[in-house]
Amino acid sequence: MDRKNYQLLTGIIAIAGIAILMTIIPQSYGQGNVSQPQQGEQVAPNSSQQWPNIHENVITDFNSNVTSPSIQGSAFIHPFAVVIGNCYIGQNVLVAPTAVCRGDEGTPLYIGPFSNMQDGVVIHGLETTVDDNNLDDRRFASNGDRLLGNDTRFDDGYSVYVGENVSLAHGVLIHGPAYVGNNTFVGMESLVFDAKLGNDVAVGVSSTITGGVEVADDKFVPPGSVITTQEEADALPERVGSAYENINTAVVHVNEKLAEGYGELGLEMPSASERENVMEGGMLETSRTP
Repeated sequence: MDRKNYQLLTGIIAIAGIAILMTIIPQSYGQGNVSQPQQGEQVAPNSSQQWPNIHENVITDFNSNVTSPSIQGSAFIHPFAVVIGNCYIGQNVLVAPTAVCRGDEGTPLYIGPFSNMQDGVVIHGLETTVDDNNLDDRRFASNGDRLLGNDTRFDDGYSVYVGENVSLAHGVLIHGPAYVGNNTFVGMESLVFDAKLGNDVAVGVSSTITGGVEVADDKFVPPGSVITTQEEADALPERVGSAYENINTAVVHVNEKLAEGYGELGLEMPSASERENVMEGGMLETSRTP
């Protein structure tokens, strides 16, 4: 085949590939600024999407409730992020590409207003109940108390609680039971599991915090730290005066503006009536004879 014919064939293949992609991937894939639901309103999954990135969980022996995510209208969920089950996403939260909030095992998961889940962040939790029996120490109250299964507050507790103005940087894993207080920064590739971070904490990159420890307010976890005992947590330095002293203020500002800007791009989930029209149109197309 000569060069001219080869180039022509390559062009035809490329055009055909684009046409196929436009056919199988809905233009409305993803979600942003979800039709302005009221406070606490749950956003139903978009059943017309071939690969829905926001949907309910399934029933298991450790979770007998089916729940759809609850997402505030000013939040932005990127089309390549995933939100499943009992997850609450608060006002002006940015959920960046490849971030995951998966509320199908430990529940519920809470991300407070003006917080951000950057690229690759994962929020998940160990099961909080088995056969409808509450498990000790698997949930936190909103004030940071760890709850026993017989605590009257258990049903209102959280497998993962992330407060307001919190930054979860690229690749962070927050695995419940876990609590992250207000105005706290968690650096890239860090792990928080079976632990509590107080308010105004700064965690350096590639740190591990686990073992049931509690990091007090205004502490600094230096990069690369491994904190597995309460003695290690109590010995941490103060955030004020550290290289991370003011990092969270800037990061929250950047991601809040990104959430606002991307929310205005129109990557909105279609309304129920729009989805019905699309489905009806598709059925009409398939019913027509050649």
